[in-house]
Amino acid sequence: MAPSSMYLAEFVGTTLLLLLGNGINMTLSLRKSFAKGGGWICTCLGWGMAVTMSAYLTGWVSGAHLNPALSIAFAMTGRLDPALLPGYIIAQMLGGIFGATLAYLANKDLMDDEPEAGTKLGVFATGPAIDNKPWNVVTEIIGTAILVLGILATGYSANGVGAGMGAFLVGLLIFVIGVAVGGATGFAINPARDLGPRIAHAILPIKGKGGSNWGYAWVPVVGPIIGAILGAVIFDAFVAACI
Repeated sequence: MAPSSMYLAEFVGTTLLLLLGNGINMTLSLRKSFAKGGGWICTCLGWGMAVTMSAYLTGWVSGAHLNPALSIAFAMTGRLDPALLPGYIIAQMLGGIFGATLAYLANKDLMDDEPEAGTKLGVFATGPAIDNKPWNVVTEIIGTAILVLGILATGYSANGVGAGMGAFLVGLLIFVIGVAVGGATGFAINPARDLGPRIAHAILPIKGKGGSNWGYAWVPVVGPIIGAILGAVIFDAFVAACI
């Protein structure tokens, strides 16, 4: 597959992921939405299915990383050509910005009507339930390590998971991560999922939006990168110890 096709797939897949994911947040959070108050289970399930559909759309082209942390971990462990890494990350970040913008446009009237600046930011980017950045990073590390372990496990040939089931199982994995550890930080587990929409929040002409909380923005970037690398290293060490 040509690199340009892979980059396009990562852009399109991440765009769809954030259009659906941020759209879910807006649908469940904005005060005049019909679905306001749908709850955390609906949020986690929705994000899981957003990942599944985005992966089915683009996985056959680029592997559907849709996540700079995953691409970095794969490049460091020989699963992705390092020469492709900059293009993957750029495509993912641009997709995150564009997808969040589309979600905003689909919900513009609801966004304009929402009185709470914190809610306007929260439907775009993650934030901590308790602001304790060192432990917020730990939470993101753990969540992302689980994500990468699960992705590699479902793709491991000895498990016999069919190619058509892989994306569905990863979607369920996202749901489980959200329910298990997502309540502390909103489970970004993906720098493009947080930083892309945060940039969109900053540049879009959103009525009464307030600040974009840049003081926290490094947490859902650093934590997922460390966690993804750790997850890949642990998986490889486990397989090596067992065969």
